Order: sequence, then C-alpha cells, then structure tokens
Amino acid sequence: MRYADCPTVEVHAQIPADAAFVWGLLCDVNFSSRYSKEFVGGEWLDGATGPALGARFLGRNRHPSAGEWESVSVVTACEPGRVLEWAVGDPAFPAAVWRFEIAEAEDGVVVTQRAQMGPGPSGLTRVIEASPKLEDRIVERRLAEYQENMQANLDGIRDLATASK
Repeated sequence: MRYADCPTVEVHAQIPADAAFVWGLLCDVNFSSRYSKEFVGGEWLDGATGPALGARFLGRNRHPSAGEWESVSVVTACEPGRVLEWAVGDPAFPAAVWRFEIAEAEDGVVVTQRAQMGPGPSGLTRVIEASPKLEDRIVERRLAEYQENMQANLDGIRDLATASK
C-alpha cells in the first residue's frame, strides 16, 4: 500500500436519529474532539460559524509519535443533512480528505465517515521518506488509527442519539 495511491478507509453506523440531529453534531467543529484520541479541537476561521462550501477551520491534533500540530482545512462539499467533506491543507493537493455522509434508513440513518490520505504531503510523508522500505506497514498502521478514531466518532453519535430519546 502506497501513500501516493491515496489509500482510504471508511466506517459505517446505523444511528437511531434523523439526519437533522446528526447534522447538528457534525456542524460543531469540536464534535470529534470528544471521541478521537488524536483530534483535540478546532475553530472556524474567517468569521465562519459552521460548515459551508469554502469555509475554513483550524484543527489541533496530538499523537504520541508525532507530537502536536495544527492544520487548516477547507470545506469542499457541504449538503446540509447529507454530506460534509473537508480537505486538509490545499484543497487541490490535500494532505488528507475527510467526509461524512448521512443516508436515510429504516429506524434512523446510516452515517459513513471516510478518510483519504494524500495526495499532498503530510507528517506521514516524512516518516515514509525516512523508512521507504516500511511504507506499506506505515500506511497500514496509520489507516488503522484513522479507522479507530472514526469508529469512536460514530459510536459517539449513536450514544448521543440513544441518550436523546
């Protein structure tokens, strides 16, 4: 598995809530910080107060191996109640692309969270450059970390939806 191939991972969850409830959670730029082991918070930039096409936000992250860092992301798809996507860094050559999709389902909605690495450089790029023979393992391990945090997000949404009933 190569970083340059823009590997992706996604998780899905059946949520006993309507799309408006889930969308309301996703509009909070700090929502994932409640559940993620890595994302510690963020803030909307340029006067934005929520997601809209082209809106930017600053994200703060922490990882035991990489330390702390900040990145600026740009909302690249925004369909209220259905889709929220953002690119980390330059939207034309992002370090990563993150996406939530909400689909109506029996007894609620199905929420999908997807993440794509690259194609632009990221902190992982330096790790791969330092150990190119280990690229497959490095990318695979990072995707597993993405998946763990994404599953925690969806489990958190489900828990909140269940508690609100």
